[in-house]
This record gives sequence, structure tokens and C-alpha cells, in this order.
Amino acid sequence: MNSTLVWRLAVRYMNGKGSANAVPILSRISMVAIAVSSCAMLVLFSVFNGFEGLVSGLYKAFYPDIKVYAAKGKFFTANPALLQSINNVYGVQLLSCVLQDNVLVNNEEEQIVATLKGIDKQYALVNNIKPFIVSGMDSVVTLPVPTAIVGQQIASKLGLDVNNVFSRLLLYYPNTKLNNSSLSPTEAFQSVSIKPDGVFRVQEEFDSKYIIADISIVQELMHEQGKISSIELKLKDGVSAASVQSQLKEILGVGYKVETRFEQNKSVYMVMRSEKWAGYAILLFVLLIASFNMIGALSLLVLEKQKDIGILKAMGILSVDISRLILIEGALWSLVGGIAGIIIALILCFCQSHFHLIKIEGAFIIDSYPVIVQFSDILVVLITVILVGFVAALYPARRAAQGALSDIMSGK
Repeated sequence: MNSTLVWRLAVRYMNGKGSANAVPILSRISMVAIAVSSCAMLVLFSVFNGFEGLVSGLYKAFYPDIKVYAAKGKFFTANPALLQSINNVYGVQLLSCVLQDNVLVNNEEEQIVATLKGIDKQYALVNNIKPFIVSGMDSVVTLPVPTAIVGQQIASKLGLDVNNVFSRLLLYYPNTKLNNSSLSPTEAFQSVSIKPDGVFRVQEEFDSKYIIADISIVQELMHEQGKISSIELKLKDGVSAASVQSQLKEILGVGYKVETRFEQNKSVYMVMRSEKWAGYAILLFVLLIASFNMIGALSLLVLEKQKDIGILKAMGILSVDISRLILIEGALWSLVGGIAGIIIALILCFCQSHFHLIKIEGAFIIDSYPVIVQFSDILVVLITVILVGFVAALYPARRAAQGALSDIMSGK
């Protein structure tokens, strides 16, 4: 059969021309069901994308594009040759040296264990920390008094006031240079007094954990002069993190581990993506259930068009072409419903993004559900509904090709 004729017949049947029964009504009900399912699917994808983008943005404050650290041991020497070889890798824009470990934090009334993070001058350029500073200064200094930026929950728990010039934190770290601490218990810990000069608020995981200070102060406290715990990298725009990672692994060898931001937070990202595809699977089942209505509508269409099918066969049209006609009809119904659902979803996402229609109750860093529409998700939804349309049309197409009216009515 001529392909143009097949498409013309499929479009004619979809418009319901010449139908005298419920086929047009059932076909439109099928399209509405597919539109609702595809709309829900794209909105779900967009919301999960929004939360993933939000989390990724928050994690940029403490997790760089790429992190390099020693395969064995906590610290290693940051020699100029090593830093230069990393800096020369194509795609690396900036690097920052970091030294961090757990310390005991003490003020006049409270004691807690926190992670002290020593940073250099490049850190704020490599990691996006400054937008999350909610009070005080957004940088740390060593003179005239060493200063620190602390998480909001730490500041709240310890009663810190960045505007109080007398506010101080005492940080304690085991003195690793002491051979036998029992002989000199007063020297078992090295300590430093730091003025809290800024407060950041990212999320609970960070706000209750980190204290940021200048790396030289941290090296002195830990007796690790010239040592660091990691090298954090910012990549140039458009550069693949995987490509830079493979180059670094080849240059640095087995003595160092190189992780992308995804690998640094693999469990978080995997959970979010698993939830996204679990939601997709649930909505796919809903879409499949909706396709049963399409099977019934296409079967009624085949019943109604038995005369047309008989004429086509008398003209020498092959059974495979008749089957193809019904398959195209099912795909068209799905395509129309899918496109309608996608358009509705795009409108809903636009309104949510600009007018924040649906709010999030409670004390969160955002007040409404975030949405990010990705073109790949639109393709996934569109391909899904078309495939579901083909699958739903298989049974009616086979019956149409057989041209057995009695079999269709009896459901054999």
C-alpha cells in the first residue's frame, strides 16, 4: 500500500470521519488518559530535576567539581611540581589546597566535635561558599586574630556572636608529635583560639559539621606544615569532568584517588535518580492501564471499518499494510495525547517556576517546589507514549490483518 494512503486513512480515522458509533468518543478518551499520564510523568521528572539541581547547588559549597586525595593516609605533601602538573591538565581552571580533620571545639559552656576545614585564598573561587554566608565576614584571616566561618547550627549550639569582639572558640587536636601522652597529659592536645567571624547556612549536614579557617592555622594546629588532605578543582565551563578525571588518573597514578562531584556524593545522587525512575515506573503502569481503553477503541474501529478493510483487500492490499494502518492509528492517538500532555506540563512547570504556585510547608531553604525541564525528559515521555500506543495497537492490528470479524467479536 502506498505510504501516503496509509497516513491519509490513519488521519481520517483519527478525526472520526464517517464514524457512526462511539469510536471517536473512545479515541478521545484514550488521548485524554495518555495526556494526563504524560503530563504527570514530565512534571514528576521536572520536580526531581529541580531537587537534584538544588542539592547539587548546595553541595557546590563543600564539594568541588573534582577532588584529589591520597589513596593511603589522611595527609600528603603539596609540592609545587604536583600542583603544577594538575594545573596544566586541560579543563582545569582553578585549584585549591585543603586540610581538614575532626577537632574538639570548646567555648565557655559547650563542647562539640566538628570538622575543621583549612582553606587557601582560592577556595571561595573553587567552591561556591560565599552565597551561603548569612552573617559576618565571607573570608578568613590569620592576623591580627585568626578567624573562622562556622555553620549556623554550630553557632547556635555554642551561642556564638560574630559581632562580639570577645567571642572565641578553642579548638583542640591530638598532638601527634608527642610519643607518650601519659607522661605529659597537658601536652596531649594542641590548641588554638579562633574568633568566629562569619556564619554560613547551607543545610543541616554542613551547618552542624564544618568550621572553616585559614589553612596555615590548621596546619599549625595539626602539626602538618606543608601537608594537605585534598586538592579541589574547578573546571572550565563545558569541560567534561570524566575527561579531566581520566587525565588526572593517568598523570597521578595509583597513589592518588580522583573523584568527580557525583562520586563524592554517589549515594545521595543515586537515591535521587532511583526515586525519579521509580516514579517513572509507577506512571508507566498507569499509562499501560490507560492503554487498555485504546485497545478497546481500536478494536471497535476495526469492527466499524470491516467494509473498508474488505475493499482494500479486494484491491490487492496486503495484510501487513492493513496491520500497519492500525499500528499507525494507535501511534497517532498516543502522539496527540502525549504532545497535549507535554504542552500542559510545560505550562504548569513555567507557572510553578515563575509564580511558585505550590508551596513547601515548613522551614526549608526554599519556599516552593523547584522545577527544571530537560529536553531529554521530554523525549523520554514522547517515546514512551508512542511505544505504548504501538503496543496497544498490536492486538487490533493483528485482527484487522486477519480480517476475521467473528474472531474480533468473540475475542479469540
